[in-house]
Amino acid sequence: MHLARFPRIRLAHLPTPLEPLPRLSEVLGVELWIKRDDCTGLAGGGNKTRKLEFLLGEAFELEADTLVTQGAVQSNHVRQTAAAAAAHGLKCEVILEERTGSRATDYVHNGNVLMDRLFGAGIRTVPGGSDMPAELETTAAEVRARGGRPYIIPGGGSNPVGALGYVDCAREIVVQADELDMPIDRIITATGSAGTHAGLVAGLAVMGADIPVLGIGVRAPKARQEENVLKLARATAALLGRPDAVTPDMVVADCDYVGDGYGLIDGAVIEALKLAARTDAIVLDPVYTGKAMKGLIALAKAGRFENETVVFLHTGGAQGLFGYQGEIEGAL
Repeated sequence: MHLARFPRIRLAHLPTPLEPLPRLSEVLGVELWIKRDDCTGLAGGGNKTRKLEFLLGEAFELEADTLVTQGAVQSNHVRQTAAAAAAHGLKCEVILEERTGSRATDYVHNGNVLMDRLFGAGIRTVPGGSDMPAELETTAAEVRARGGRPYIIPGGGSNPVGALGYVDCAREIVVQADELDMPIDRIITATGSAGTHAGLVAGLAVMGADIPVLGIGVRAPKARQEENVLKLARATAALLGRPDAVTPDMVVADCDYVGDGYGLIDGAVIEALKLAARTDAIVLDPVYTGKAMKGLIALAKAGRFENETVVFLHTGGAQGLFGYQGEIEGAL
């Protein structure tokens, strides 16, 4: 995987740590490690920074002057995109989808939204269920009409170019594990827009690392999520010159822990946040890593990971906690 062939703008603090979680491991009866992609650095860190390195590389190659992207109101991706734009003298236009329907003041104005405004992004809000690709095209057309040169980034930065960031992360995890003489039996990640999950699968497949990846779904049903991840993983492998590297059996999503829907939290998510914080001082987020940890806890207690060494990918997002203060505070 010769990633230097692809244009790239360095944004992240890499490599991120791969650390043991001794107290949480003891509670769950699993040898659990954590890949700290909450520590990528940009705007507080998160997984989208790896993707944005390659996406901005392509944007600069195309001489764009405005990044255009979308996400839910408390989108971690939007925060990191707005920050990347600010750091490199680009304009940024974002569309926020009212995906959860929440009108809570914290949710609408605090957390990631506050940071989006701090970084100077132009923000347009649309109702939940809107045609987001069409909304991106509308905003891009507005940028062109005023003389700008837009570069459209899909939600989550999840296309083959963005997924290269997690091809690189897969390589990084394997190198770190080899340095520790630590065989990895499984990697667990939240899976939503599919780019992180697909990039890991493609990277591991192209390397021949033979480490299974389990995605804990945060939005879509299992069949649709696996279809989305497989399609993107194959496209990413094709971009790397290995179109046949990814097979359907490599893509596994468990979508039993979504709860009432994307961005909607429940008692089990809050308990997962508390357990991670009060064992190994890990701050998760309520939308992605909180649900992934909710699933990991349930599966570990059911004996799913017996005698395994598991790496949990922390994709960041703690900034979003402040958008959920009212829901979380009463349970602490």
